Amino acid sequence: MESSAIPSKRRRSVGNAYASLSPRGEPLNHFKKMRFPYVKARFLHTINASKLKTTTLHNQSNTSQIAVEKSCLDLLQACNTFPKLAQLHTHIIKLGFQNNPLVLTKFTSASSNLDAIPYAMSLVFSVEDAHVYDAFLFSTIIRAYADSQSKYNAIFYYNLMLGYGISPNKYAFPFVLKACAGLRDLNLGKAVHGTLVKFGFNDDIFVQNTMVHMYCCCSGGVEFARKLFDEMPKSDPVTWTVMIGGYARLGQSADAVTLFRKMQIAGVCPDEVTMISILSACTDLGALELGKWIESYIEKERVLKTVELCNAIIDMFAKCGDVDKALGLFRSMSERTIVSWTSVIVGLAMHGRGLEAVSLFEEMKESRIVPEDIAFIGLLSACSHSGLVEKGKQYFSEMTKQYGIVPKIEHYGCMVDLLSRAGLVAEALQFVERMPIEPNPIIWRTLISACRVHGDLKLGESISKQLIRNEPMHESNYVLLSNIYGKMLDWEKKSKIRAAMGKKGIQKIPGSTMIEVDNEIHEFIVGDKSHDQYNEIIEMVNEMGREMKKAGYIPTTTEVLLDIDEEDKEVALSRHSEKLAIAFALLNTPPGSPIRIAKNLRVCGDCHSASKFISKIYSREIVMRDRSRFHHFRDGQCSCRDFW
Repeated sequence: MESSAIPSKRRRSVGNAYASLSPRGEPLNHFKKMRFPYVKARFLHTINASKLKTTTLHNQSNTSQIAVEKSCLDLLQACNTFPKLAQLHTHIIKLGFQNNPLVLTKFTSASSNLDAIPYAMSLVFSVEDAHVYDAFLFSTIIRAYADSQSKYNAIFYYNLMLGYGISPNKYAFPFVLKACAGLRDLNLGKAVHGTLVKFGFNDDIFVQNTMVHMYCCCSGGVEFARKLFDEMPKSDPVTWTVMIGGYARLGQSADAVTLFRKMQIAGVCPDEVTMISILSACTDLGALELGKWIESYIEKERVLKTVELCNAIIDMFAKCGDVDKALGLFRSMSERTIVSWTSVIVGLAMHGRGLEAVSLFEEMKESRIVPEDIAFIGLLSACSHSGLVEKGKQYFSEMTKQYGIVPKIEHYGCMVDLLSRAGLVAEALQFVERMPIEPNPIIWRTLISACRVHGDLKLGESISKQLIRNEPMHESNYVLLSNIYGKMLDWEKKSKIRAAMGKKGIQKIPGSTMIEVDNEIHEFIVGDKSHDQYNEIIEMVNEMGREMKKAGYIPTTTEVLLDIDEEDKEVALSRHSEKLAIAFALLNTPPGSPIRIAKNLRVCGDCHSASKFISKIYSREIVMRDRSRFHHFRDGQCSCRDFW
């Protein structure tokens, strides 16, 4: 810098001075020879020192920057309140880290943990340079929205990522598929499936497992899920669990059990999540023996018994007919959740043991467990099935006033059922008319059934006709009205209802009954002759009919919708699925052993009556689970005391 300030004339004179030192008139060469080694050394030393200083300063700057970045990331990791997050937001901007992808990703993750993901977006997308966005940042955003109620936003940011030309990584697709599963959108799921194949992630086991889950969650997608499952070159316990769980959630419980058996044959070890899914399938099927085997398998294989798994075992026993076993397991638990208490309360309710359910609820309160709305549904149901009208009213009031729980339609339904079963039809109607929310068809059907049972037939007819106007294609409405006319002995109107159903193509849901014998599920449906033992079963049904008539049984022919003579009606009643299942059990189980059956609909009055006679004639306990509760038939009596 100093030499450049020297005027040009002076620079030349300096050159001449150097020239005078050269005998050959080669001032520069001589200068190089005489002075350069020293000058060069000094010059290089100066340059190296300068470089070293610059590098040192640069390294110190980088080290300092990395330290500040790490400190910021640590603060975000520890952030647990929104005010702290807002402070860190300001801190990030002051430090100039709003263009740092790592910091933006961590800020998004911290916001997600505080349920403040929209707040994070205000920082992330305030950046003008889109080059700071990467697949990890978008994966974090997509994950946050996929785990929230705003699953559509997960799809939006997935599309935005593609719009920016950013290729998704393998961490993004599982959460995009999870969002599709939450939205139950099969077409959207198929589109994402196509995209991930294009990006080459279709062979990733985590992506494949999430695809199976997605298809199981979408209406009409379970066949796609099974096809994908069968085509997977290799699978892990998660793969099997996802498919089994999908079947269980969809009510395809027999398929879930079949696949579980294949899982065992394949030598794949299930975990506690698998066990929860298969127990759910057992519960749906009423397969108590299989449920018992699974419980012993859990003990034998030392499967981790989480609280959730223990709750599933309790729920299975309660809903498969052995509520005493469920209660015993509940008592042995070292740790209980609200689900544990609720499972037993609901189980006791289903078995008509209302007073025990009430006692357990009071015990739960004494244990300082705050009851939730589901617990009150179980409690009110227990009061309903046991005729505890005043207790039910007390708890309904307590739920709102003491616990501040806003009643849902299910709570109102329980109250209507409570009043209806007790014969308080007028009070039930007044209760419905005062409801602050619109009654659903289930509540109206409960009232209609009460009208039929307790003789208020004109009111039942009026409500049924209104339901048919509102839901002209729902078969239950026609069946209820037909039953009302049957009780009125108005066969002409009853046959017109039958004709109207046929004209509109409406078919009554066929009754089906399942029974488990030798670890195999057998299902019986009216009119189905496909069973291997059909002829023997019919012979046993006929024998049962003869023995019951000797004991005083009179068929309830008003249950038959068909316009046929009385003899044919009796034959039709004898072919009900409950009687077919009981006949099969009498043929294939040891004398004196209990018979356990599960019906998909409410047990009809005739089958209820017949089961009481059969239990006494053949000295068998019959445990029947219908759509709403359990019936324990012993020595000619039912646990429901004909109150169902």
